[in-house]
Amino acid sequence: MTTKFKSGLLALILAAPLSVSAQDSGRPQFSVDMSYPYDYSSITPYADEHAAIYKHIDDNLTAHLGNLQRWLRQPSISAQDVGIDDMARMLVDDFRAMGFKEAELVPTDGHPGVWGYYDAGADKTLMVYMMYDVQPVNPDDWESPPFAAELVDHLTGKVLMARGATNQKGPERAFLNALESIIAVEGNLPINLMITAEGEEELGSPHYPQIVDKYEDRLRTADGVIFPFNMQSPAGDLNLFLGVKGIAYWELEARGGSWGGPVTSEIHGSYKAALDSPVWRLVQALSLLTSPDGNTSRVPGFYDGIRGPTEEEQSLIAASLMNNDRTSALKEAFAIERWVDDAGPEQLAMELTYTPTLNIDGIYAGYTGEGVKTILPHVATAKMDSRLPVGIDPDEHMDKIRAYLDANGYSDIVMRRLSSYPAAQTSIQAPLVQAALGVSKKYAGTPAVNPRIAGSAPFYQFTQRLGLPMMPWGMGFGTGAHSPNEIMLIEPAEDTGAAGLADIEKAYVDFVYALSDD
Repeated sequence: MTTKFKSGLLALILAAPLSVSAQDSGRPQFSVDMSYPYDYSSITPYADEHAAIYKHIDDNLTAHLGNLQRWLRQPSISAQDVGIDDMARMLVDDFRAMGFKEAELVPTDGHPGVWGYYDAGADKTLMVYMMYDVQPVNPDDWESPPFAAELVDHLTGKVLMARGATNQKGPERAFLNALESIIAVEGNLPINLMITAEGEEELGSPHYPQIVDKYEDRLRTADGVIFPFNMQSPAGDLNLFLGVKGIAYWELEARGGSWGGPVTSEIHGSYKAALDSPVWRLVQALSLLTSPDGNTSRVPGFYDGIRGPTEEEQSLIAASLMNNDRTSALKEAFAIERWVDDAGPEQLAMELTYTPTLNIDGIYAGYTGEGVKTILPHVATAKMDSRLPVGIDPDEHMDKIRAYLDANGYSDIVMRRLSSYPAAQTSIQAPLVQAALGVSKKYAGTPAVNPRIAGSAPFYQFTQRLGLPMMPWGMGFGTGAHSPNEIMLIEPAEDTGAAGLADIEKAYVDFVYALSDD
């Protein structure tokens, strides 16, 4: 029997079952064998202490907080190209100030990337993935100005409130603070570092591969990749994940043409008596793609190719499900009343981890303002995405949707492919992961480790293209990503179990040394 371990909200989301079969509805159906849960007692807490470095962090915490505030006070909104170049140059300047042998901007067809290399003359090399861009803001929605980066009181303690506080500038700069303390005390790092930072993560990372292109041969020599992250709940529980789903993102557009409807502009609504509607055409095409409830795709081959859990994934899944039934907590967190099919914890976990989605992100056409305007629109657009488990190629996925529309008489509907990349997965046996688990156990007890989350990130660049293990990792609590009042915990309240800035940085110090000793 596995040792009981702490867990939080993500544990249920990340879990997944073993076998795959077809439901009557057409969606995949999963079940789980609970007979061999992962044995967390095998994880040994990291035991070494680096007292002089810890003291340097404590003595310089005000300056370290200032580094976070400096980054957060520099806007870097990729969607609006606000402050992007200045933020990229700030990264270059910080790398050079820390003694990086190489620090430079990397031109792409979009926003610039940033490359940094610290040559410690060490046997091990860690690659660090960073993003320096953030989401747009509406300042009127914020309790504190989004780029003021002020300390404010929160139920968890003193928090830093700013756009990018937890997603992702805060933990990234905390990681660099930890490195600065190591260098200040020891004169050098115990590992070499390669950093690739992009300014388009919030746009779907369309040009990040161009950054990898320039350094690919060198990057392949790294021992693993980390993405600095705040991963604790307020109580201090640590939920780790070793993979992500892929994504396909596209637009469908219906426009008047030879098939019917107005062509160049909207016209008076009375002419609907004699004209087709692009809006109705788009709605009918969308309805063709799924069952009437919108939950099961009708596209031929939509669910083909899904890889079910490996034996290793199954052991992690079983351990998660043994210790968690969080359906009620998730409902409360998301303010929802029921899941599809009234799913219980097992089915819910399966769907979120192993089932591809077909989602309408937004749909718009014609007049949507106040009052009355009677028109027949000439164009209608839907933005759509699919989250794709391991085994489904995003380009082939979109090809199937395109072919199904064409086969049913909707070849006139335009499909614009905007972003796509496949899923990614790392093994728990990777030395990088084992180092992180040991440090995790030191600071937060036994973590919950799950194969994959329901969300997406371009981690395939590391796991698939470079062949490297990769994981997001770090102590600390943050919330509000993509939302108003985004925060990162700096000084925990007495009843808050999550790490504050000092312990976040100390854990990063331990991780670097744990990886170097492996």
